[in-house]
Amino acid sequence: MIPLRDENPSRLTPYVNYAIIVLCVLVFLWQLSLGPVRAQHAVYAFGAIPAVLFGNVQLPSDIAVVAPWMSVLTSMFMHGGWMHLLGNMLYLWIFGDNIEDSMGHVRYFIFYVLCGLAAVLAQALPDTSSQVPMIGASGAISGVLGAYLLLFPRARIHVIIPLGLYFHQARLPAMWVLLFWFALQLISNLLQGKAGSGVAFGAHIGGFITGLALIPLFKYRNVRLLNP
Repeated sequence: MIPLRDENPSRLTPYVNYAIIVLCVLVFLWQLSLGPVRAQHAVYAFGAIPAVLFGNVQLPSDIAVVAPWMSVLTSMFMHGGWMHLLGNMLYLWIFGDNIEDSMGHVRYFIFYVLCGLAAVLAQALPDTSSQVPMIGASGAISGVLGAYLLLFPRARIHVIIPLGLYFHQARLPAMWVLLFWFALQLISNLLQGKAGSGVAFGAHIGGFITGLALIPLFKYRNVRLLNP
């Protein structure tokens, strides 16, 4: 199920959401400019590595560009490929503006970063010895999706549903689109097992739950939960 757009106009121009999207694209273009070897070094330098975060290992001096705690933030703006980037930016474009509208620019940035932080911890804590770097905005964006579910469950989302070689277009309540997405993350995390697939499903789950938990605290008082 691929979302295309929502029927939920925002009143506030989402400058922070736009800035995050632009920054992610620029960082990815910078990654591409490095070439394969240096780009891989950049992933280790700016990605969030559980073993480094918890002090179990240290990066070589030529790669240790930022402090371990800072890598939690820098990792949110890096991506592993075009599909990784485009998928994340599509979700952020569709759902982020309404969340920024519900709380304002500054609160939205803080909310986004906190969701990203919680996502990293959710992925890292089960295996603090892992030396696999985490990159991508997925965890923070998952928090945005959790917030959207609690604020606008009835907003209509236009989606494409792949059915073999046929693509069906539908207009569904956000509740079903986002619950389906979350269920897919849970199932994928269970099926992934210990070996892992390179996708941080634990971060997606942690970010989503954090978004659900934080949105009542961050939204404006006049913004109702479960909007009709």
